Amino acid sequence: MSRILWGKTIFITGATGLIGQALVKEALAKKMKVIASVRNIDKAKKLFDAESGIEFLESDIMGISLENRKVDYLIHAAANTSSTAFVNDPVGIINENYQGTLRTLEFARFNNVKKYVYLSSMEIYGHPHTDEKVTETHATNLDMMSVRSSYPESKRACEILCCSYMSQYNVPINAVRLTQTIGAGVKYDDNRVFAQFARSVIEGKDIILHTKGETKRSYLYLDDAVSAIYTVLEKGADGEAYNAANEETYCSIYEMANLVANECADGRINVLIEENESNHHGYAPTLKMNLSTEKLRNLGWEPHVGLKEMFDILIQYMSAVRKE
Repeated sequence: MSRILWGKTIFITGATGLIGQALVKEALAKKMKVIASVRNIDKAKKLFDAESGIEFLESDIMGISLENRKVDYLIHAAANTSSTAFVNDPVGIINENYQGTLRTLEFARFNNVKKYVYLSSMEIYGHPHTDEKVTETHATNLDMMSVRSSYPESKRACEILCCSYMSQYNVPINAVRLTQTIGAGVKYDDNRVFAQFARSVIEGKDIILHTKGETKRSYLYLDDAVSAIYTVLEKGADGEAYNAANEETYCSIYEMANLVANECADGRINVLIEENESNHHGYAPTLKMNLSTEKLRNLGWEPHVGLKEMFDILIQYMSAVRKE
């Protein structure tokens, strides 16, 4: 185990989110002091069960006080990833993403951090139409007249803001462009498609697709995502972005639905298509997001958990949560 981070102080935003929680726990395992930004300190204390080594900072992400807390590293993981919010509250999505990132960059500048890692998204690439590998220099075809672009375009704006802080104020930054992440900790009522599939298995209900399920993307297990983020924190070249995904999981939503129905539910449920022309769910346009992770793997990282195992873990966790 690398000891580069041992004894250092790390500031993590979005600490009660799926990825944020896992980042905090990994930081503690690395013997780091953690300052965790949270909106509800009581909720945070329950989640971390009085873990030692965590200092909670109760604050809205846009209102974090600019003071020298002798922070060595910062991971900005706070973000609203609800597709419904992208179409119902686009102004709020843009404002929180941009202003929150601006504030944390100012905090990083004030504390003279050794590295600031911004958690970005595969969505910045828009909706590629072929199975070609999407590298970090891939162009985007986001539609600026689509309200759903509020999320990916604000993430793009945050990336250039990070780059600008490095250029103008010497804040060393990296961006990690994550694919959808699956693992224990997903809320039972989460509306993302993989959570819907897991609920169908648990409840013994057929999987209902509201599209033909032609969108293709890769996925990433939570622990592998955390490993990717810390790999970039320790080894990433300043000013670089890195895709994070398990390339072997690349499949269509329809293919994934059938895998879940046949292998996770042992054929007890079916996959049905009931197309709906409205998009109140905030679904992205049909795309083929075949992320290349060569750049990240060149840092020594590799994923370990495949799609079937991800769902087995997710279903087991969500089943337990449902019974509580």
